[in-house]
Amino acid sequence: MGTSAVSDWVSLRLDGNEGPAPSSKVLTALQQFTLDNLRQYPARSNLEADIAARFGIDPNRVCITAGADDAIDRVCRSFLSPKRSIVLPKPTFEMIERYAEASGGRVIPLDWFGDHFPVDAVLNAVTEDTSVIAVVSPNNPTGNVASRDDLTRLSEALPDRLIMLDHAYVEFADDDLTNLALDLPNVVVVRTFSKAWGLAGLRIGYALGSAETIERVRAATGPYPVSGVSIELARVAWGCDTERTKDFVHATRLRREKLTDWMKVAGGRVTDSQANFVFARFDDAYWIYRCMHSLGIAVRRFEDAQLSNALRITCPIDDSALARIQSAFATIKRPQAMLFDLDGVLADVSQSYRAAIMATVQAFGGRVTATSIARYKAAGNANNDWLVSQKILRDQGVDVELSMVRDTFERLYQGSDNTPGLCMRESLTVDRRWIERLAQRYPLALVTGRPRRDAETFLQRFQLKTLFQSVVCMEDAAAKPDPEPVTLALKQLGLRSAWMIGDTPDDVVAARAAGVLPLGLIAPSDSRRAASIALQDAGAARVLTKLESLEELLP
Repeated sequence: MGTSAVSDWVSLRLDGNEGPAPSSKVLTALQQFTLDNLRQYPARSNLEADIAARFGIDPNRVCITAGADDAIDRVCRSFLSPKRSIVLPKPTFEMIERYAEASGGRVIPLDWFGDHFPVDAVLNAVTEDTSVIAVVSPNNPTGNVASRDDLTRLSEALPDRLIMLDHAYVEFADDDLTNLALDLPNVVVVRTFSKAWGLAGLRIGYALGSAETIERVRAATGPYPVSGVSIELARVAWGCDTERTKDFVHATRLRREKLTDWMKVAGGRVTDSQANFVFARFDDAYWIYRCMHSLGIAVRRFEDAQLSNALRITCPIDDSALARIQSAFATIKRPQAMLFDLDGVLADVSQSYRAAIMATVQAFGGRVTATSIARYKAAGNANNDWLVSQKILRDQGVDVELSMVRDTFERLYQGSDNTPGLCMRESLTVDRRWIERLAQRYPLALVTGRPRRDAETFLQRFQLKTLFQSVVCMEDAAAKPDPEPVTLALKQLGLRSAWMIGDTPDDVVAARAAGVLPLGLIAPSDSRRAASIALQDAGAARVLTKLESLEELLP
């Protein structure tokens, strides 16, 4: 299915379905570990006995495993071979197919896209060599479930086959089938401490079934597959955190309802999930995924062709994260304003500011090209062209005071009585009427590193001043990539959500740090490939080759 790449700026991980932070009791137990606890081989019998007691079964019907994944792997290695097959309703947990194939087994896939588990299709798919039927409930990634009747029908119709019930997310479901499964001799249940219990980092789960089945599962690995630390901490959680886990599950179910509603409003076709995540199909799934990523939120997308239009989002574990998700959807689907950088976005400065940098460097004996200037811009912290000019010179061993660089630059850019300045070579990158039409739909703001005099001159020259309700310049706030100028523009507009279009990584970084959706635009003089890579690496949700393409993205 594929996984989502997560960048350094992502601070809210909603792609892995993790649970809450461990309780203070678990952390206290961790701090009390001694050297002997680490020196000795682990013993799982006490935890197995604790779990058995809660389900009212003999401990020989419980097997501790290294996460639910390990339990599934062991079932596949125990019951599959090149002469045996597994019936696997899909889409589902991707590791089942991998473990089945690794064991040499043949996978018989069938579709499970509806709300109800496809019992009849499963029964019809079974062949003489079928030894395992996989039932993932709640299903990952859809959140759909199998019913008690579904499980009973499968068990009774296939008494000589093993039904593997993956119940990793069952704590969040309406109905727990574990006790029913324990009364069915051909069902093995796989569960985990990774989700509702919040112990994913310990990699610990367990399998429940008949003594004969569990004996085979236990034998399908080495003698000590789970660490002693994991076993003891899981035992503490099992004994002390039951009510805490119930409270977390209850809160998650409430947040799941809100997340479901927001995903529907955002255009998602949402399944009725009973897990700690919500699954939906969108016409613009990749666009939403990229936007979420740019806003610092990791969600799960899929490379599988059947799921290419789907996203899975883990329910946030607290209300502040939930509010952040709501804000992100609002920003993506209902932006309140459009923010623009000036140079390279609205103004073609290839023959003005960029030319002034080149001429300034050359005036002090330096060497520079349009390509090298673009590289300096792409490297970041390059919002001030005086400083960029000085840095280019210093990197070549030419040390010049900033005041001298500034005076030379300004003389070239502004011109004199006898010599027209390079500023007169600037042009508008887009038809003014396009900006006027956009201003009729959204409040517009300009966020530029230019001195206010230069910005005002450009706006007046091209009759744009009345179209922008906010103009933030060099004198007003810290330079990008600091988010202060973007935040100030929002404050002046009196709004909370916006998109921002910029041509440098500094623009992108400043926008996303301010909670504004960043879009990149390749400036007229920049290399399309190099600029695109730099903008994407900085976190742009989309890189445009022309400003008018913005309209294709607007809600």
